[in-house]
Amino acid sequence: MTESPTQTPEMGSVHDLNEHRATRTATTPPPVSLVKATTTPTPPAAAGAGLEAVDRPDNPLSDWLCVPDAPVLPAWARSKASILANAKAVGRLSWWHARYHGIRTPKYLIKTVLLAARGFFRATAGLWPTLSAQDHSAAVKALRAQVKARPEDVELAARLQYAHAERTRTRRWRFGAAAVGVAAAAIGFALADPMLQTGLAGAVVTPLAYLGRGKETQFLDQGAPPLRVDMSAQQLNDALRAAGLLKSGRSGDDEKDAPRVSCSMGPVRDGRGWAVIFDMPRGGGKTASDVLAKREVIAQELGVDEIQVIMSRVRAAKGGNAGRVSMWVADDDPYLADPVPSPLATMDRFSIWDAVPFGQDARGNRVSVPVVWQSMFFGGLPRRGKTFTQRLMTAAGLLDPWVRHYVADFKGGQDWMGMRHVAHRLVLGAEEDAIEAFKAMLAELLAEMERRFTLFRGLPTSICPEGKLTPQIIEKYKMPFIFLTVDELQEAFLAMDDKDREAVVDDLGRLARRGPAAGFISNYASQRPDAKSVPTKLREIITIRCCTQVTDKTSSDMVLGSGKAAMGADASLLSEEHKGVTVLVTGPASYATVKNDLLTTTEFNALALKGRALREAVGQISGDAAGDVAAVAGRAGVTIDPVLSDVLDVMRHSDRMHSVDLLARLVNADEDRYGDWDLDKLASSLDAAGVKRTTKQINIKGKNLAGYRRADLEAAVPEELLLAARAVDPSPSTPATA
Repeated sequence: MTESPTQTPEMGSVHDLNEHRATRTATTPPPVSLVKATTTPTPPAAAGAGLEAVDRPDNPLSDWLCVPDAPVLPAWARSKASILANAKAVGRLSWWHARYHGIRTPKYLIKTVLLAARGFFRATAGLWPTLSAQDHSAAVKALRAQVKARPEDVELAARLQYAHAERTRTRRWRFGAAAVGVAAAAIGFALADPMLQTGLAGAVVTPLAYLGRGKETQFLDQGAPPLRVDMSAQQLNDALRAAGLLKSGRSGDDEKDAPRVSCSMGPVRDGRGWAVIFDMPRGGGKTASDVLAKREVIAQELGVDEIQVIMSRVRAAKGGNAGRVSMWVADDDPYLADPVPSPLATMDRFSIWDAVPFGQDARGNRVSVPVVWQSMFFGGLPRRGKTFTQRLMTAAGLLDPWVRHYVADFKGGQDWMGMRHVAHRLVLGAEEDAIEAFKAMLAELLAEMERRFTLFRGLPTSICPEGKLTPQIIEKYKMPFIFLTVDELQEAFLAMDDKDREAVVDDLGRLARRGPAAGFISNYASQRPDAKSVPTKLREIITIRCCTQVTDKTSSDMVLGSGKAAMGADASLLSEEHKGVTVLVTGPASYATVKNDLLTTTEFNALALKGRALREAVGQISGDAAGDVAAVAGRAGVTIDPVLSDVLDVMRHSDRMHSVDLLARLVNADEDRYGDWDLDKLASSLDAAGVKRTTKQINIKGKNLAGYRRADLEAAVPEELLLAARAVDPSPSTPATA
């Protein structure tokens, strides 16, 4: 069937035959052959020129040939996921009914006995006329009346005597047969096996109970599982009308003539909620975006919390339009379940080319995030799982030996300490020496980025077809992905003056903007990113955004992008109980609220050790990880005093430090261990670890206080360990602080 030159019907549209018939005129155009019309366009001058051949007014078969493009299968049977969801729902419903009626079994047994007793009475009453030979009693009574009237009739008296004897004989054998039957049944029941007795009792009681029922008798309680949310098309229309998305009818309170949405699917049960796909009516001027913006009002009208309402537009690629909305309403809060352990924790290896397992959405669907060619930003309030979520991305890079890690943690705690076994560069803390080390790290990254682009320009298109990193280039030129992780970015910016902050923002922006093509993956995290802590010009060039709970829509938009809250991506809807729940934005119109996988600090540190082993096998241990004394000691089987190892970690960017500052950094790194320490305990512990100070007073920027030199600390480490560490990476990662 071909379209006429003047019309291009939309896919899946249904022609209105009434409208077409209304175009008929008194003069009927000449008949058109159906076969010919379907192969030859109708001349524009002919009647019905804008119609398809089978839909022409003069076609007598149009009513039969124009079938609406309606799906054959019901909504719940159109996809495997929907069938499984409904099968699970049936299973949960059956289990609920089994428990509901199971605990009422004693009640049902008592009711059965009572009904059986009534049935026995009714059965006895029904059988009594037969047992007592009532059919003979009628004849006897009739003859007795006749004898009284004619006592002189000898023949009539004889007939009465014979009838009375027959009734007596019948009663005797009927009652006798009944008594023998009951006695035999009782003896057989008493001698039967217990299982058979149960069956016989059921075979007797069941029909008696059935006989004892009445018109209003209800044997089983009519239990129905309490649905927290119920939905119908009428409720949906009422909610949209209350939100101002649908006009009211012309007759005021009467909504019969009011516009309504047309549901292309549902409402149907979908897992632990209701699913519906609907189109906004034309002529009302309301679009799918208007519906998403009214999420809170719609939730209130449906009687649920807005966190239970999951809405999104249905785009043209999935058969949608500007007015089509997909909505799923959960029975309860879908994000309060226990977190799912991250599959990364049990993997032996992972390819960063694959999407990183991230979590589950409200319906339990797996959410994975591709990170190659991307940059990421994580934001939100503290203690809502932001760092745990950010570490999922870095953890995936740990399991790929062809990923080189650069890490800066400006909080300086235990969250990222495990990266010292793997990270090419590791910056901890937001002190002056750490800030200088971070600047040096950025300079190194920018130089590496330019080196790679220079190499790409000289490679033939057969090796580098798109001017980007490829698996062949990685292996041939030993050029791994660069994974840059920066946590608590606002702490670094707040510690800088305006000039330095502007320069660092420019450097990070260059890495996020140009770096992905060279194999750079940026992974930034901050708390509420205002204009000073994380400038807009850095946030706006980042492709993947993720936000934990924030205080308001403005803060949510700062992390996820301007206008995202109006589209439905609003992290301010999350509550304090939603720890580890984030709103993830992966594109201009792609977002989801995700219950993130759980990867504990212990598991993350174990992955770091696994990642080191993978890199040692391919010769990709370099930089700070190669020169880390504690890591070398671990491989050599030598134990270093824990306090000495921790002090070397916090002094990784300095060659000298005052004891006061050293203790403060130790407390910041591990408050549980060093929270109650004082300077005397620190000094005695380092003395016990073998540290011999060449001088107790350290001069830093004109301030002369008690302190330690890094050289004195390293002197307490076995010399062979220091030589092994320096042999791999003889150059320091950052300049020493004067």
